[in-house]
Amino acid sequence: MPVEDSNEVYTQYSLLHSLVAGGVAGVVVDIALFPIDTVKTRLQSELGFIRAGGFRGIYKGLAPAAAGSAPTAALFFFSYESFKRYLCMTTGVTNSPYIHMVSASCAEVLACLIRVPVEIAKQRCQTLGNTHKTTAMQILWRAYRTEGLRSGLYRGFGTTVMREIPFSLIQFPLWEYFKLHWTATSGMQSTPFTVALCGAVAGGIAAGLTTPLDVAKTRIMLAEQGTATKKLNARNVLASVYRERGLAGIFAGFAPRVLWITLGGAFFFGFYDLTSRLLGGNFAADNTNH
Repeated sequence: MPVEDSNEVYTQYSLLHSLVAGGVAGVVVDIALFPIDTVKTRLQSELGFIRAGGFRGIYKGLAPAAAGSAPTAALFFFSYESFKRYLCMTTGVTNSPYIHMVSASCAEVLACLIRVPVEIAKQRCQTLGNTHKTTAMQILWRAYRTEGLRSGLYRGFGTTVMREIPFSLIQFPLWEYFKLHWTATSGMQSTPFTVALCGAVAGGIAAGLTTPLDVAKTRIMLAEQGTATKKLNARNVLASVYRERGLAGIFAGFAPRVLWITLGGAFFFGFYDLTSRLLGGNFAADNTNH
């Protein structure tokens, strides 16, 4: 096989692998760590932790989260790898934190097209309480019928993007940096475990720093129709939360969010790397012979 054709085929396979590996990693993380996410959401809810459900029914909302996790994660990683590959080829620069930042930010915007409706369904399920039997599809249909596409299904889209982009600007350059310098620093080869460790550290740092943006996003998504919170932007919501509860309110859910994303980063990047190796091992080995 000619080298040019081989590289083109390898690129197509590697992008396909990123699509599949991202989907697998997303499902594993959302199902394994869902209870922590529920606790975090209820802590951030305007109702307060106890009224939002406390520790009861911590798996409420799992169905929409599980259904949306695979396509969201798959779209993100496929877009991330595609943007990164394109920018590296265009600029002639590799392993640049700026390329990682831009690629992750663009991928986050695309992934939010799926993530936002899923988050609305999931978080409203998580905070409805045990007496409500409303399904995720009923929640989304009611949101669309009463509030429309933009204010219903995509309420909080801008706030979610505002949360995800700073998060990715911190997480992905750190993850890529840790991976790149792991072997030189430790003297050991990169493995799915070390990739998972790098993802855990990068995710935990990014999660802690962006908790206030997550609080604003949660408040806006959970706001009832016609309430003042629904119409506010992230800055005004955070100002209101600070007046009510001070700094503790701004960083509500800090511990479970950091724990959730630290563990999630380990699972997510570890399974992503493991699945990529399993999918691409034979082809990569064959490709090196041409």
